[in-house]
Amino acid sequence: MMHTPSKRPAMQIILSAIIIALALFGCTKENATDQGAAQKGAGTPAYGDIMVEGSIGDASNLIPILSSDSTSHSVASMIYNGLVKYDKDMKITGDLAESWDISPNGLVITFHLRKGVKWQDGKPFTADDILYTYQVTIDPKTPTAYAGDFLKVKKAEVLDLHTFRVTYDKPFAPALMSWGSAIMPRHLLAGKDITTSPLSRNPVGTGPYLFKEWVTGQKIVLASNPDYFEGRPYIDGYIMRIIPDMATMFLELRAGGIDRMNLTPLQYTRQTETPLFRNNYNKYRYLSFSYVYLGYNLKNPLFADQRVRQAISCAINKEEMIQGVLLGLGEEATGPYKPGTWAYNPDVKKYPHDPQKAKALLAEAGWKDTDGDGVLDKNGRPFEFEIITNQGNEVRGKCAEIIQKRLADAGIKVKIRVLEWAAFVNDFINKKKFDATILGWTVPLDPDIYDVWHSSKTGPGELNFISYKNREVDDLIEKGRSTFDQRQRKKYYDRVQEILAEEQPYTFLFVPDALPIIHGRIRGIEVAPLGIGHNFIKWYVPKEQQKLTMTR
Repeated sequence: MMHTPSKRPAMQIILSAIIIALALFGCTKENATDQGAAQKGAGTPAYGDIMVEGSIGDASNLIPILSSDSTSHSVASMIYNGLVKYDKDMKITGDLAESWDISPNGLVITFHLRKGVKWQDGKPFTADDILYTYQVTIDPKTPTAYAGDFLKVKKAEVLDLHTFRVTYDKPFAPALMSWGSAIMPRHLLAGKDITTSPLSRNPVGTGPYLFKEWVTGQKIVLASNPDYFEGRPYIDGYIMRIIPDMATMFLELRAGGIDRMNLTPLQYTRQTETPLFRNNYNKYRYLSFSYVYLGYNLKNPLFADQRVRQAISCAINKEEMIQGVLLGLGEEATGPYKPGTWAYNPDVKKYPHDPQKAKALLAEAGWKDTDGDGVLDKNGRPFEFEIITNQGNEVRGKCAEIIQKRLADAGIKVKIRVLEWAAFVNDFINKKKFDATILGWTVPLDPDIYDVWHSSKTGPGELNFISYKNREVDDLIEKGRSTFDQRQRKKYYDRVQEILAEEQPYTFLFVPDALPIIHGRIRGIEVAPLGIGHNFIKWYVPKEQQKLTMTR
């Protein structure tokens, strides 16, 4: 959800508490940067100061394989490393691995690890840590949503302390980048139940920041790692303040209580167009690698008929949301990929606002207003359901109200329930206790969507929590991840998008613009195709502008 310095695993599609994940992914030629204070002289890089960021949701678990929410991954990404990561130009580069060899048939990857890397408790990092991470991830007793990629591995072996090899029995397109997932410390976890490990609240990694404190519902504090293998970060401390309300968070920004947040469209377009913000902050805007959707619990008989789901999509006015709620800062979503990326299919079935078609489809499905009360009914049951979403996200809240109104016009009664983020995820989404939900996904650069859309991923705590099952989609997803030929992969993903557009298990709403704002004293921010988080350890505050001191 918030800050991540380019170590978020590509294998992980992450539940987003706010409208976008962060300014991590997705700069395009349409990038807009409103730079004020920081461009009035760069100043000299210096160690010191603390960056304070606002977050709507708290973390749930700082062991990455045990969490699916974006806040947890954002914090964990500053503490842990993977073997590989994306560089600023979205090319795969080394992280804990300094190099690797891939066999001619693509089935064997041999990683050559950096030497001298230490865990934050001083123990040496070795290939045994990678083997442990692999083994615990695929262990059936580990409640993780991310085992799928590692289950493709036929053999994983430690060749020596600094060499690790994996063998696949058939081509797996996301193989290399799947090793961007966080590597865990074997010496602290092996032989223990990972679900009860103290690392969930007190993580120990190899990354640029050390865990310092977590006050539930208030803040998470990190301190820079002086022994980080890529060099000590310039900014000494990072504090994530949990502020569940965007208006309150904005007041904190204006008062100087936080240095960074993701703005709402109204805050971006109007409330920050003042001398205070122009002189003291820098704003950024670009289309995010994320989308917002209305998802249906397909176990609910109300949504079993695809004509009903199509009708709801026809009744909803997406353009009304994009213009009225996003203030034009986003684009219509038609499927699970960002427009303009190679996997995106622009030619799928669309659902423009069409109330008459919505009513006709509902009538076909047997829903009629037999008692004249304005609400459709069938077999004596009125068509009414509840949409849940998370608190603090005014964009989603407003979209829920628009959907409620448009569906009322079609004869469907909708209730809206807004829930605190952790309870929303743990008690409702993960347990499938909902009718429909407005949520967002932050998606990886590789288009593999196995974890969210494959029928095998419908278990407790897994990401296909709407219980979508389609045999052809399963087959296409499996084929898409089993070939290295991008043209062939595109054919598979194009067809997946056609099926999803026809069946409408989600009503895909929009792809929002990322709208981060950062205090101008923080320098070194470099906009790149990957976003602005790729060089976070190089961000700095000139000595004369530093205002906070990190106590260790």
